[in-house]
Formats: sequence, C-alpha cells, structure tokens
Amino acid sequence: MPDNPGRPVIEAATLSERAAALVEQDILAGTLAPGSRLGIVDLVQRYEIGATPLREGLSRLMSRGLIVGTGQRGFRVAEISRADLLDITCMRTAVEIEAIRLAITHGDDAWEAGIVSALHQMRRHIERTGDQFREGAEDFDRLHKGFHTALLAGCGSKRMLAAHSDLYDQAYRYRRVMMRSFDSGQRFVNAHQLLADRVMARDIQGSQAMLEAHLRSTMDFVYPSGSES
Repeated sequence: MPDNPGRPVIEAATLSERAAALVEQDILAGTLAPGSRLGIVDLVQRYEIGATPLREGLSRLMSRGLIVGTGQRGFRVAEISRADLLDITCMRTAVEIEAIRLAITHGDDAWEAGIVSALHQMRRHIERTGDQFREGAEDFDRLHKGFHTALLAGCGSKRMLAAHSDLYDQAYRYRRVMMRSFDSGQRFVNAHQLLADRVMARDIQGSQAMLEAHLRSTMDFVYPSGSES
C-alpha cells in the first residue's frame, strides 16, 4: 500500500489549478486573444503541464465564463461584446448591491478597518507609481480587487463573495480598456474614497446607488450609448 495514497490526487488537483491560473493570467492580460482557439497540444508545450490537468484547468475556467467549449472537448477564449459586458454588469450589480446592504448591516469595526487598509494600500501604490498605474500591473490588480472585496467582506456570504470574485475577473478585460481614460491617479483614488466614505457612513441606499454607478461606468465607457461593437 502506498505511503500516501492521497498524494497523486492532490498533485493532480494542484497541477489543474496551476494550469487554470496560467491560462487565466494570459487571457486577462490579452496574450490569449478573445475568440482564439485553445489547442491542448499547444498549451501543453506552452505551460509544460500534462494534457489531463490542462483539460481539467480549462474546465474550471469554463465554469467562470472565461472560456467556452466548442464540441469534441475543444476550447476557445470567450469573446468580448457589448451584450457580454452588459450581462456581467447586471449580474455584478445584483450581487453587489445586496452584498453591500448586508455588509453595512452586519459589518463590524474589523470590516471597516479592512476597507480603510485596502484603500490606503491602493492610494500608496498610486502615489509611488504616479499617473502610470494601470490594470495589468500585478500589484495594482491585486490592490484594486482587494479594495472592492473589502467593501463586501462583511456581508457574511461566502457564495456572494465568490460570485463577486468571478464576475470581477470576467469584467477585467473590459476594465483594462476603461482604465486608459484615467490620466489622474488622484481622481481615481478620490472616486474610491467617496465610495468608501459612503459605505462606512452606513448609508445603505446611497452606497447602493454609488456602487451601481461605479459598476456601470465600465459599460458606459467601453460601449458608449449607441455603440454595438
């Protein structure tokens, strides 16, 4: 009997998670273009991971909406479109305005401290990088997502937070386009400071309205009224 019969299963899971993380990183960075075919043989060579964990990793990303199946176990990077971003935005709004209501209702001092800390870290990063901050820089991506997660962290629902995380990542490719319009780090910080202040003032309706407008801003910028591309 093997010394550790569970080890092969654990190693396989770890490899599939690594495969999913590597493919996701390249999709979000735009290295794997929207609509491009994901050939298993090519990916095996690219990431030096076996075909089986790669397929399992791609299946993970299918459930998160970043890739689609094409029949006969084929895969492609999900396309980007106005309809797709609208769907993501509608789902994010539905999840996050309820999550922010619950967080404001039940959040404690530690939750507030988490918001303050996340905002401070993001501000300090932007102060160091000046107006050169952009989605696509690993540190900035982590801090930006961390702030939005901190706002909702007091909601008490793991499923809501998981849905927020997945939808945030699905919107990432669109948000990178929007971020090109920000030529002022201070303006970016101020927008997030206003949102944090409203939330910590425990203003449920005001926070929900501001958060909804914040989420909608990506849609309005990437696909201005009348644009269908």
